[in-house]
Amino acid sequence: MANNDYILTPEGKEKLEQELHYLEHEKRAEVGERIKVAREFGDISENSEYDDAKNEQAMLEARISEINQILSEATVVSTPKRSNKVNVGSTVTVKMGAGERVFTIVGGAEADAAAGKISNESPVGAALLGHKKDDSVVAVGPTGREINMTILKIEH
Repeated sequence: MANNDYILTPEGKEKLEQELHYLEHEKRAEVGERIKVAREFGDISENSEYDDAKNEQAMLEARISEINQILSEATVVSTPKRSNKVNVGSTVTVKMGAGERVFTIVGGAEADAAAGKISNESPVGAALLGHKKDDSVVAVGPTGREINMTILKIEH
């Protein structure tokens, strides 16, 4: 994420906390053991197992640092239960062309397009925010193409 305005839903915060706990307590120990075993193979200057384990350790520590930063700077938002508008945390069913799509609007730190979780900063997510059921919404995609949608349902 380019800026430091991390927005998380309560579920997203919990998921990151669980990932952090796993990385710090289980994965870190696994990687440490791999490094220890690789050292026992002898000369570490030509030891690919050692190099792989050290690279994995560096990536692991970078992810731990990233999660800690996100959690320390994040704003946790709760979706208003009685709102009739699209907010962060809303699940929105839209009509796009001949079909329907379902999106959950989340902060960038927990976006997962494959799971239908789109960032509030994405073109579609930003366009949907603040709109109501039956509104027609136009988003401009990254290629400059317009995406026309009609909001069919909003769930909180």
